[in-house]
Amino acid sequence: MVLKSAKLRLHLLASRTHKWLAIIIGAQLLLWFTSGALMSFLPIDRVHGDHLVDRKAVTAIPTGIALAPPSAIVAASGAPIEAITYRMWLGRPVAEVATAEGTHLFDAMTGAALPAPTARQAEAIASAAWRGSGRPAATVERIERISPEYRGALPAWRIAFADPDSTRVFVASDTGRIAAVRTGTWRLYDFFWGLHIMDWTNHENFNTPWLLAFAIGGLTFWLGGAVLLYFRWPKRRRRNAGGQHKLEKGNA
Repeated sequence: MVLKSAKLRLHLLASRTHKWLAIIIGAQLLLWFTSGALMSFLPIDRVHGDHLVDRKAVTAIPTGIALAPPSAIVAASGAPIEAITYRMWLGRPVAEVATAEGTHLFDAMTGAALPAPTARQAEAIASAAWRGSGRPAATVERIERISPEYRGALPAWRIAFADPDSTRVFVASDTGRIAAVRTGTWRLYDFFWGLHIMDWTNHENFNTPWLLAFAIGGLTFWLGGAVLLYFRWPKRRRRNAGGQHKLEKGNA
């Protein structure tokens, strides 16, 4: 009788726990499945804005250009160099120099240090990479704080195009490279991504207490269902019913 009473209490506890977790976890499961389905329907190249901004285009340095020796750039940098990358930038060859103190641009022909990209140069970079229809008007703003829309290196230039997708191009102020592209599709994707990982502010943290709590809750939900399945398995119910019937006949 004691064992039967303990099983009954375990059955009731599992049933109640399973019921309430089904309501709470079920709501988040609906958000997980919905957000996951919607994100899978959005082509990743459209999320990245590749149909509007070509940030992967590479222009080869023309042959015949006399480049400054690396020693000249090393002397002009004034700091230990980690890497030097030669590339074309706004129609001129430059050397992108990475040091422990940051990344800077140098004139690849003279070895002289170049000033940080200006707002006009940042707009020119974004406009040159534009591949959408027409050439929409753009406004340039310098940003110095991380936001949900941009979490890259700071400071940076934000070029806002007046197109139907409200495209925003972010240009790093040290390298003059396009660091990020944000469109209406990206914002929709990012919104559902925040719901999916349960980080409703920055949309990037996988270790939120909410996500951990619901993950543990989902595991508990499964364990409760397993206990209920054990007690409600058809063969077990028939065997228990048969035993109860024999007990009643014996008492009679």
